[in-house]
Amino acid sequence: MTYNFLSYFVKLAQLEHYTQASEALYISQPSLSYAIAKLEEELGGPLFMKNGRNVKLPQYGQIFYDHVAPALGQINSG
Repeated sequence: MTYNFLSYFVKLAQLEHYTQASEALYISQPSLSYAIAKLEEELGGPLFMKNGRNVKLPQYGQIFYDHVAPALGQINSG
């Protein structure tokens, strides 16, 4: 789990769309997909559910977001 992967997760959770998130992060969509897959593998569960062309946070993803987003905010403000 890296800082970048966590920041990618937060951006995708906020935008709920892989293409928009990858463009906002200035990375390729496959790189974003890889990072999310690695996080899900490491955490042992899905962080996103597909909802048409968008994604949504399931309960597990929301709990993770609720912990990660403030932590990254603290790191970024420091």
